[in-house]
Amino acid sequence: MAESTRFDEAAAQVRAGADPREAAAALLQELTPEERLSLLDGDEPFWQGFRRMVVEGYNHTPYVHGAVPRLGIPGLRFGDGPRGVVLGQATAFPVSMARGATWDPSLEERVGTAIGRELRALGGNFFGGICINLPRHPAWGRIQETYGEDPLLLGDFGAALHRGVAPNAMTTVKHYALNSMENARFTVDVTIDEASLQEVFLPHFRRVVEAGADAVMTAYNSVNGAWAGENRHLITEVLREQWGFRGIAVSDFIWGLRDPIASLRAGLDVEEPFSEQRAPVLPEAVAADPDLRSEADAAAIRILAVELAFAARRVSDEPGPSVVFSAEHRALAREVATRSMVLLKNAPVEGAPVLPLETGALRRLAVIGDLAARPNTGDNGSSDVRSPAVSTPLDGLRAGLAGVEVTAAGDDPQQAAMVAADADAAVVVVGYTAQDEGEYIEAGAFLAPDLVATYPPTEGDAWAEDFLGSAGGQAGAGGIVGGAAGGDRRSLRLHRHHVELIEAVAAANPRTVVVIVAAGAVITEEWRERVPAVLLGWYAGSEGGAALADVLTGAVDVAGRLPFSIPRSEDDLPFFDPDATSITYDRWFGQRLLDRDGVDAAFPLGFGLSYTRFAIADLELGPVDGEHFAARATVTNTGDRDGRHVVQLYAEPHEAAGDFPRRVLVGFAGVEVPAGGSRTVELRGSVRPLQRWTDEGFVPAAAEALVAAGADAADRTGPTARLRLR
Repeated sequence: MAESTRFDEAAAQVRAGADPREAAAALLQELTPEERLSLLDGDEPFWQGFRRMVVEGYNHTPYVHGAVPRLGIPGLRFGDGPRGVVLGQATAFPVSMARGATWDPSLEERVGTAIGRELRALGGNFFGGICINLPRHPAWGRIQETYGEDPLLLGDFGAALHRGVAPNAMTTVKHYALNSMENARFTVDVTIDEASLQEVFLPHFRRVVEAGADAVMTAYNSVNGAWAGENRHLITEVLREQWGFRGIAVSDFIWGLRDPIASLRAGLDVEEPFSEQRAPVLPEAVAADPDLRSEADAAAIRILAVELAFAARRVSDEPGPSVVFSAEHRALAREVATRSMVLLKNAPVEGAPVLPLETGALRRLAVIGDLAARPNTGDNGSSDVRSPAVSTPLDGLRAGLAGVEVTAAGDDPQQAAMVAADADAAVVVVGYTAQDEGEYIEAGAFLAPDLVATYPPTEGDAWAEDFLGSAGGQAGAGGIVGGAAGGDRRSLRLHRHHVELIEAVAAANPRTVVVIVAAGAVITEEWRERVPAVLLGWYAGSEGGAALADVLTGAVDVAGRLPFSIPRSEDDLPFFDPDATSITYDRWFGQRLLDRDGVDAAFPLGFGLSYTRFAIADLELGPVDGEHFAARATVTNTGDRDGRHVVQLYAEPHEAAGDFPRRVLVGFAGVEVPAGGSRTVELRGSVRPLQRWTDEGFVPAAAEALVAAGADAADRTGPTARLRLR
């Protein structure tokens, strides 16, 4: 048995009821001045760690911050996410946006438990993967890392992931704040008024902070002229003073701050992931400035307090290596993928819907498209999970259709049409890859003067000197972001060759099902009417192919619902320039913008078809209690097979100011209903989406609101009830 350390003793005191900050302050007194400052950044020297990242790849092993072995302080041992832990060869779950399409936070909590156990087994204790940025525009390159376009959905899913991970690792919510442009993330300044910031772009961060998140990671971009990593208004005034956050604020990696002293004064605790900007300047600056020394000690206490609190709450079960990519976690990944897929269209052919496939009558199935045979779990950036095996759509359909001849063709329209014409049905897999969307670092960015200025002196390091030459810098992106293009999408439509592929197959086989692989909205107007069935299949994780077979064959009801709206035209979206160096955000985006302008979506927020039919009735609302209210409704399955429905509550504030959204999501809950049966569903509604920000804080936007229970944001067929707000 290992000998108890000073950190262990302090953690035992916290477990017994001591205040973590008091225990941290006492522990801090035993650190040398050098050890105190070492808590405030990464442990690995910059050029050593950066070289390892570039040459070996990103986050194969934990990045360690502030370990003090002499006292047993473990430090923050970082493992990224969010589609699984990036360390080692872990389970790739469907991307976060796909998981948001389940509208099931309890399922997301189970995913968090699996991720936390795998991270712990791989040597990590600090999870950096709760990404809840609001995608103001669907072209955002990293939209796959977040859960949807609505603050309520984002907050509930982020809180659920925290709850799942927290027993095994400290949790980090990111990127704080207004990070929804990828190509320009290192240079763009986002201007926003305080009301839009507080009402639209911060509520989900507040929700996860209140759920107990241990850390908040700041964004790369600047907000109202101040870099997020040294933005005192965001870090201190809002996060700590308004919300009462007692955790730690950490920077995004390498370029997450520009002024190490300003970042400390703003309240940023940890510079990640290496010893870079702070180490050369803080010792002398702290020695010369008692106020700065106090701020450094306050940051150190926050860091130690979070580590002690986690050590005190951590479950005792130590998962072994066998938990990583285990059969249990792969089964969960398959379950989540099946629950996430969204059926957008399912028209009849010869009197019956095309889906689910009639497996008893199916002799031959054509599976079309290069993407059908390609492992495609998402981008190649910091969220890339290196699963040892991936079930492709072709793999899954061949395994799931015993006795059916599954024939395949690639992206050549003529060959695909020939294969499809000789089949009973055709499945066309189209969409995107990491080349089209995802995390992006232009190779030349490594040599941009303002980013080079963040690097410490090379001190004769030959590799560093070579890297800073043009050849080294241009080659540098490969190890960090997998060499992929990625970035913000330049189009919301399918590639032209995919449209031609769909048209050719549809002309050859009337039973054509299109499966779209993507992370965000795809405009389908130019081809959708040519096919009877369209399914949004997402980047579906390591078991995505098997899950696709489950859905297409009807082994499970198709139950996903869109976590965003899909417009009919790009003209119905906010202005977006991926190369902008400055941009203004307001409250209008997604479904809220469509509602304001009176424009119908192609598919509204929350939309999704089922293999059965549902009706909602008898909505009852309880009174507002604090910031929540209880609701209940009856859901009847009027179809002939069991299914799952998602009841969504939308509120229309009565006589609210003209700049307030007409209709906002205030609650949701899923319910399993047997064929011909009825179930009562209980919901917990939130009035936060119905509040306005004023100089005095939040106040109700109206005296009352009309609350409707429906299947999606455009559904006006369900029951309504009035809710008093003040």
